[in-house]
Amino acid sequence: MTAELVRGQNHPLPETRLEIRVSAGHPVVAGVTLGDEQGRVTGVERIAHPGAPALPGIGVPGRAAADHRLTVDLDTVPDAVHRVSVLLALTGAAPRFGALAAPFVAVAAADGEEIASYTLTGLDRETAVVALELYRRQGTWKVRAMGQGYEGGLAALLGDQGLERPEELAASILAAVAPERERPTEPAAPRLPQPERVHHTAPPSPEPTPVPPSAPVPAPAPAPASGGPLNYAHPRRAAAPAPEPRQAPPAPVAGDASGWSMDERLYNQVWGMFEDLARTAAAYRSARDFAESRLDRELDETLTDYRARAGGANDAARAAARARHDELVGRAREALDRDLAQLAAESEVVEPALPVAYARWDSPVWQAYRVPEEEPMAVRLGDLHLPERTDLRIPMLVRLPLERGLWVDSGRGGSEAAAFLDEAELRRLALDRAVAHAARLLAAHPAGAFTVHLVDPAGAGAAALAPLVETGAAAPPARGAAGVSAVLEQLTERVDLLQMALRGGAADALPPGLDAARQLLIVHDFPHGFDDRAVTRLRYLADEGPSVGVHLLMVADREDATAYGPLLDPLWRSLLRLTPVADDHLADPWVGHAWSYEPPLVPPGSAVLRQVLTQVAIARHGKGL
Repeated sequence: MTAELVRGQNHPLPETRLEIRVSAGHPVVAGVTLGDEQGRVTGVERIAHPGAPALPGIGVPGRAAADHRLTVDLDTVPDAVHRVSVLLALTGAAPRFGALAAPFVAVAAADGEEIASYTLTGLDRETAVVALELYRRQGTWKVRAMGQGYEGGLAALLGDQGLERPEELAASILAAVAPERERPTEPAAPRLPQPERVHHTAPPSPEPTPVPPSAPVPAPAPAPASGGPLNYAHPRRAAAPAPEPRQAPPAPVAGDASGWSMDERLYNQVWGMFEDLARTAAAYRSARDFAESRLDRELDETLTDYRARAGGANDAARAAARARHDELVGRAREALDRDLAQLAAESEVVEPALPVAYARWDSPVWQAYRVPEEEPMAVRLGDLHLPERTDLRIPMLVRLPLERGLWVDSGRGGSEAAAFLDEAELRRLALDRAVAHAARLLAAHPAGAFTVHLVDPAGAGAAALAPLVETGAAAPPARGAAGVSAVLEQLTERVDLLQMALRGGAADALPPGLDAARQLLIVHDFPHGFDDRAVTRLRYLADEGPSVGVHLLMVADREDATAYGPLLDPLWRSLLRLTPVADDHLADPWVGHAWSYEPPLVPPGSAVLRQVLTQVAIARHGKGL
């Protein structure tokens, strides 16, 4: 059965020899780009278009037309290719896709059986679009419905994929089909909504469309005898032998991603899991919303048909509408469950293989912790999950060096979990989480490469800060307004000095006694003990510090600083907000899901935090720091 995809939804490909069918209703240029794991196209030699229609494993038509057949053999594309993008661009007088019928694309196997299809709805002013993406994940190829349009046309599309001089390249591609634009084209058959739509064959062309060697073209059906019924079936939809059973996806393997080291490969793999979960949830939600809106529309139509009220026709129409709704939601849920099961299996393999910087605090790798010789790519600051499957946790990895400061919110902030805790307990949990973040950052850096400063004006956080102070991993916290001012002045002068040296190209002229380590300032109980001058310096450190290795970790309730009004709004916006309890306040950059964040928890009664900090302190003292 053909999988009807919606934007963002993916589907496994049981075969690697494929045919991409395009029906646009207006002449378009069809092409294919071959991208790396990040989707970047390294050069013009990785583009198949009418001017250069053949690449290893790829064949595209050499002219613009309303219907296309593209061939793809994924077994023969270069090993460095991880994404095969199918693109369409308008030619001739067509102003934009929004003024035309929605293009339809389908992926078919070598025997002609359709695997998946996608109707590109929602386009408006765009004149070029990435219709589909075939991508490699865990050694398995999948198809994803993209529908990513570009108002800037083909040049904007190619530029977004990382190609140089995209305007010139787009002009050369369109010039290759310029003579074809002037040929009269046969009007395309009107597109009908599913399930009434009939796929017609493309009109004969003087230039044959490339066909893979192993995909024989079915002979045309003989004309029926006079007076007999016409056969409107698509030749590619002729009855074919039963396909072989689809193979199960290969077992996941930890580190099965690109990268020069295992650390980088695991980071890229975790990021890929995060992206896959975001997209598969978006596809399910989009299909569910579409089914709901279609059901509402069809039910409204039955109510307006007065003639159908007699004889129970309305009841039958409503039952059929609900059946279509349930069938679409069921298929979407089936696809979601399949993807979630695959991601859960991958998570079970990846989690035990994560190094200390990426691992949970209850992981056995901490028992063998040694201070690293090199800085890792990232650190884990918690877990993320979606409501579709709450037990599937994706590590929240943040790149090093930190590009922005951190803020552990000790207020309620609208969190349901925080609503059941009293104020004192919430503040204690917030500082405990901040200490765990600081300990992980210290443990991830080589000896002497990371220094922690503590500010606790009223001394209210002495118990929570004890692991850092008693192990010698950090100096005792600054107390009172004078102590706060002294620490802020020291770090502000450091930022000024480093910025002047870097801007002047005199990094080698820095004072010999300057601590070269990155600095982390943990501020507890803000704004207690802060005057206006201290607040100004704190904002300065938040804005300018990260560029020279000075970072903030605020433990504060925003409501406590309301007296400053909007003055501190830029400070809060510049920090990554984390919570001491589970909360759904983080959004991903693709589809805007509200992800539930789980802070990192040290097992109750465990001494792992103090053991790690003790080793960090011993390594620092061993270097005389």
